[in-house]
Amino acid sequence: MNYYNQIAQGYEELHKEEQLKKINLIKNNIKTNKNDLLLDVGCGTGITTKFWNCEKIGIDPAIKLLKRDSGAVFINGEAESLPFKDKSFDIVISITAIQNFNDIEKGLREIKRVGKDKFILSALKKSPKIKKISLLINKIFKPKEIIEEDKDLIFIT
Repeated sequence: MNYYNQIAQGYEELHKEEQLKKINLIKNNIKTNKNDLLLDVGCGTGITTKFWNCEKIGIDPAIKLLKRDSGAVFINGEAESLPFKDKSFDIVISITAIQNFNDIEKGLREIKRVGKDKFILSALKKSPKIKKISLLINKIFKPKEIIEEDKDLIFIT
């Protein structure tokens, strides 16, 4: 996570436009209501967190990214050990973060554990880990739809 702490100052300049494009695409495929509780795993600065019309929490291991935003509840932590009870969240998202997990399978199983039944997961298509990620997501979540976006594969359950 040292890399993301180092680029924290310019993170949104580098990634905001592409992340917002993904969120707009995802919003066409899943609806939230104001009573839903959403968890964003690998939330970074909160770009992918703040645009949902519901209660939201973001978690990320890069503390300097978390300090760049003040619009939601953000927690410093890792996907592999989420500090929440089973089935705590109506919706769990992880946008372009999975390829950065230290233990991909453990992180995905934790996401599944804390979520109820709506999951949006994406990973970089160019990642050398994309085949492993795709296999694990299909095994653990059994997505209803897979969207191939410019840079990501987006899995919707």
